[in-house]
Amino acid sequence: MTDRIECRYHGRDFTSAEMALLRELIAGPPALNRHLLSKEFCRRIGWYKADGGLKDMMARVVMLAMHKDGRIELPPPKRTRPPRRPMTFGPDTEAPLLPPPTTLDEVRPVSLRPVVRDTREGKLWNEYVARYHYLGYTTLVGAQMRYAVHANDGTPLAMLGFSTAAWRLAPRDRFIGWTPELREKNLPLVIDNPRFLILPWIHIPNLGSHILALVRQRLPGDWTERYNTTPVLIETFVETPRYTGAVYRASGWTHVGATQGRGRYDTKNRYDKPKKDIWLRPLRKDWKRILNR
Repeated sequence: MTDRIECRYHGRDFTSAEMALLRELIAGPPALNRHLLSKEFCRRIGWYKADGGLKDMMARVVMLAMHKDGRIELPPPKRTRPPRRPMTFGPDTEAPLLPPPTTLDEVRPVSLRPVVRDTREGKLWNEYVARYHYLGYTTLVGAQMRYAVHANDGTPLAMLGFSTAAWRLAPRDRFIGWTPELREKNLPLVIDNPRFLILPWIHIPNLGSHILALVRQRLPGDWTERYNTTPVLIETFVETPRYTGAVYRASGWTHVGATQGRGRYDTKNRYDKPKKDIWLRPLRKDWKRILNR
């Protein structure tokens, strides 16, 4: 058995030994469908969520990407899904006709509401992000939390999304002081902020830092309730030179370096993504001790 890294998918490295095991499971016997394959693969390599459950949903996403790249040959799916309908933009996400608020006093108290999948607010979140965020909408993979931010009268102001952190990120790992073993053990305590959209017609000084302060108060409890794990650090990526990261700097985040341009889903070392600044924000004072124990 060797620990040589054969490939990297969705932020996780897979060794040649793990890939050999996966190919053995696919070949059988017994013959396993994709659902059972993902569960058995997770059990055999010890791929668990922080709450103790198998990461079989993530494993299925990874295995499908490997299949598309020709690394493995999955059994045919038991049933085919209908093609996803293209997202359409309705009047609910258009800019309002009335003049928008321009000061924090006009919108306080600002509410931060968790967004639930397959609800009207969930669909609006998707549409706002697809329509106005420069990265568009993609399904957040793994553990996740979405918020819609509203003014005191219900006016939508911003949309935020949080998900699992990048598996390996050299500037972040050096800043924390992680060894590979500590990273693997404590990565569930770090979460990513892949989407932060203030609606383009909203121009309120200090709104961004105000929202990020509310997030630091609210997110740890919501994440703990949903996943039975309390995060202690948030990371985010700011594409340069498109953005400067000023809102994160003003909110007490720390710039720790830049990405190499691979992206979370680069499986072939193409380095064809824009480079991004990496920003970190602790959620408690003893974050470094917790992440290194």
